[in-house]
Amino acid sequence: MTYIAKPKLRHPSLQPNAVGYTRRDYEGKISTLCAGCGHDSVSAAIVQACWELDIEPHRVAKLSGIGCSSKTPDYFLGASHGFNTVHGRMPSVLTGANLANRELLYLGISGDGDSASIGLGQFAHAMRRGVDMVYIVENNGVYGLTKGQFSATADRGSQSKKGVLNSDNPVDLVAMALQLGATYVARGFSGDKQQLVPLIKGAMKHRGAAFIDVVSPCVAFNNHAGSTKSYDHVREHNEALNRIDFISLDTVPGAMLEPGAVLDLPQPDGSVMRLRQLRYDHDPCDRTAAMTQLLKHQADGELVTGLLYVESQATHLHDALNTTATPLNRLAEAQLCPGSAALERINAGLR
Repeated sequence: MTYIAKPKLRHPSLQPNAVGYTRRDYEGKISTLCAGCGHDSVSAAIVQACWELDIEPHRVAKLSGIGCSSKTPDYFLGASHGFNTVHGRMPSVLTGANLANRELLYLGISGDGDSASIGLGQFAHAMRRGVDMVYIVENNGVYGLTKGQFSATADRGSQSKKGVLNSDNPVDLVAMALQLGATYVARGFSGDKQQLVPLIKGAMKHRGAAFIDVVSPCVAFNNHAGSTKSYDHVREHNEALNRIDFISLDTVPGAMLEPGAVLDLPQPDGSVMRLRQLRYDHDPCDRTAAMTQLLKHQADGELVTGLLYVESQATHLHDALNTTATPLNRLAEAQLCPGSAALERINAGLR
């Protein structure tokens, strides 16, 4: 197998961000996915989001499972921490790493097969426990590595490349994330970078369980007429709810604009998420309303994209467990093993 490495050139026109990195510093290896695969656009959006947020690459831990989507962490943030787990088991490995070291930013990359089939239970428990992470599903509705069978997220009535109609009802991971308590829920499209990059930035800034379902067409097996996850179909049926930006706290104007047009949501790190509404009938702070919008547009054959729901002051698993802020590998032996007297007090409290 021929391996082609990216040239390590630092062009003088490349602009560094506030922490001294250029956009090239957030890239990874050359992609081996099919030319035109939507997953490569998601990787590019992650690179752009992390560069714009001035995140040092070594502060990110990226984890994945198995599938075309789970290969993509090799193509971005080459200088970050990485772990490729087994099929469907990324959420539990990420949870363990998160509990051991809460100083890192955790980015879980998965696919519709990895999360909606074999990993459905793990996805559900990560959402309901509120693991502090960004969970991105690159959703193309097919199993690309095994030649294009329908995945669990394929829409009922969708047609395969060979002309077979899907008779099964789909698993909607966005609806599940809303129902299970995720505190940042969004859907994007790999063909809309202008919308996707801010959605990823918002998720990276959020403290809590952040989930983004990205419709990411498979050009080899699911980009034909009859597919509901093709580039053409999504562009024709996309119903965008909003656009978001991040503005530092000291630049936020004092007066609110017209009600319904702009919503300012303060974030725990002091920044403000500015949500620019494209529709007047959607409240992104109302979980029930988000679910209603999702089902309403599904019934009309439309794909809702944008930020569906966010809690500005969300809690997460570390809050519930009252964990230490210091990574476990930096704790002394006396702190990790307090002795038999402490164990006896714990046991007594459980009697």
